[in-house]
Amino acid sequence: MRHGKIGRKLGRKIANRKALMMNLASSLIKHKKIKTTDAKAKELRRYIEPLVTFAKKGDIHSRRQVLKKIPQKKIVRELFDNIGPKFSDREGGYTRITKLGFRDNDCAPISLIELVDFITNSNKLTESKN
Repeated sequence: MRHGKIGRKLGRKIANRKALMMNLASSLIKHKKIKTTDAKAKELRRYIEPLVTFAKKGDIHSRRQVLKKIPQKKIVRELFDNIGPKFSDREGGYTRITKLGFRDNDCAPISLIELVDFITNSNKLTESKN
């Protein structure tokens, strides 16, 4: 029985699951939004929210805590320099999950996960046309 067990296994062993979350988090920080399955998006939200909270603090201990989860210094620098200060007045809820429907080949539910307060180039183009 799984009483009290938190988190999804995503059909992977522990090492592969950690690598998956690290790569998804890096992609989300780099591109500000990614498209993935519902289960991965919901699990990524649990993974990325504490990292953004650490980035809001901005001290060296927080940076080292994030580097344990995401070992790419360029990605962590982006998180601490651009994303953390942007969310300084927000208490939580840094990500938004939007359901997009189902994938064609295997009918897996697909979602878009994005950082909330970031306007992408496509959004700027649609706003300027209106």
